[in-house]
Amino acid sequence: MFSRVRRAAVAAFLTSTVAVSAFADTGAGSYLAGRQAIYESDYGAAARYYTRALRHDPQNAKLQESVLLARLALGEIVKALPTAKIIEDAGLPSQAARMTIAANLIAEGKLDELLTRDPETQGVGPLVDGLTMAWAYMGQGQMTSAMEQFDTVANQDGLREFSLYHKAMALASVGDFEGAEAVFAADEGAVSRFSRRAALARAEVLSQLDRNEDALQFLAEVFAAGSDPFIEDFTTRLTAGETLPFTHVQSAQDGLAEVYFSVGAALNTEAAPDYVLLYTRIASFLRPGHIDAILLSAELLETLNQFDLAVEAYRMVPPDSIDHHAAELGRAEVLRRSGKMDAAVEVLQNLAIQQPDLPGVHVALADLLRQQEDYAAAVTSYDTAISLTEEGSGASWFLHYARGISHERLKSWDSAEADFRRALELNPDQPQVLNYLGYSLVERREKLDEALDMIERAVAARPDSGYIVDSLGWVLFRLGRYDEAVEPMERAVALMPVDPVVNDHLGDVYWAVGRAREAAFQWKRALSFIDPDDTDGEADPERIRRKIEVGLDAVLAEEGADPLKVANDG
Repeated sequence: MFSRVRRAAVAAFLTSTVAVSAFADTGAGSYLAGRQAIYESDYGAAARYYTRALRHDPQNAKLQESVLLARLALGEIVKALPTAKIIEDAGLPSQAARMTIAANLIAEGKLDELLTRDPETQGVGPLVDGLTMAWAYMGQGQMTSAMEQFDTVANQDGLREFSLYHKAMALASVGDFEGAEAVFAADEGAVSRFSRRAALARAEVLSQLDRNEDALQFLAEVFAAGSDPFIEDFTTRLTAGETLPFTHVQSAQDGLAEVYFSVGAALNTEAAPDYVLLYTRIASFLRPGHIDAILLSAELLETLNQFDLAVEAYRMVPPDSIDHHAAELGRAEVLRRSGKMDAAVEVLQNLAIQQPDLPGVHVALADLLRQQEDYAAAVTSYDTAISLTEEGSGASWFLHYARGISHERLKSWDSAEADFRRALELNPDQPQVLNYLGYSLVERREKLDEALDMIERAVAARPDSGYIVDSLGWVLFRLGRYDEAVEPMERAVALMPVDPVVNDHLGDVYWAVGRAREAAFQWKRALSFIDPDDTDGEADPERIRRKIEVGLDAVLAEEGADPLKVANDG
């Protein structure tokens, strides 16, 4: 495999984007600008700058490889071909060049030429090469040779299920559904559980064999109810007696696209995202309607912080696709991460109109509205999500918890408390809910003994959570158990040293136990950590300044609150 750019070295080498851009019209400047662009995974800029640098130094192998990689990452497989041929003709080892040439041969239907390529000097890798050969035989109508080749790959260590999955798809693609089902059913259905696509392909195969009931039973075993609109659609159609067409692979080129997608999907948890992206881009090139490849490309680009490219990829999923909702959810998340909050809300609002019965859409919209501090609108969306979600399901507790937070921020405490308590009924030991409800009761000075019990249970579950440990110290403070409050509050500050609220709380605790100088120090630290743009923060800078000036006792007196000594006596 080709090596990745050593990003740390690039970062150390370059001083600034501005300095690089100043030299961009020179060969060296273009090279440096290209390196900076690759460091930032900005493939469009990298392709431009490296192409410009290559004009100054057309024989530079590193520049050729860099141009090639940028083109592939952009999905420009045809544009990458001339550079790939130059690299291969020069006898330079480049997996990217070999992938590019193979992909273009497949797209041009030149399977004979593909089969004559030497895997030692022109191959991509044993798995890809072996499966490519099998599917190329399929494209030539050489069924026996194809099946033998699939079996050859399957006999290699660790590749059995991978190759048998492709064998089953190949058999189904030519109408041999009995043969495909035999492969899927072997070893207690191991191959059919290879991936989501394998499971759905088997359901289609069973339907083609007039075994809709078996397909329904299999889907119920593999997927949770309501987990995926695509699967729900399958279930509805199977239940209605419809014979599902086999759609996963309909030609040898589809099969070859599946090779690159399935390898990329398998690498996704092990390899760098920029490397996996090469496989998914080629899969989409060979089969433009391969929705799973498009979605994975978009997710990889999002991981690489290439938000504009990710949005562009998500937009490639057509509105009439059953996976359109997944693409729109992804697009909204990318817009949110890139700071385009209003655009993200608009995407989700439109999606909620288009897909009104999908609870996940309303949850995503509600979560985003809550982040935007539009709590009233968030409550409305959570209401819809809860009405669409089976009561008692795994997600129910969170929906009540999140709606409770929104109610609490709207100062609708009765509704908030009801939601928090319902969340605890559904998930009794959930530390987030225990902490939030317990802390809220502490702040309201209500049911402090119950609040202490809740927070102690939360701390037992999450002893390293600074927020939860802070809650424990704070409830002890509210109960007047000042000496006991010191240790957990100090531990909370150790866990969250720059949090203004936690530092402010520790200052109050120190004041209560007579450590006035240390209290003032903590209050000053708290002030230094407050974000002036955070107008909804719990830490009140004016109140903290007043405590530094006159002390906590005087501030409590000014506020008409009980003095500390009363709390102590209580």
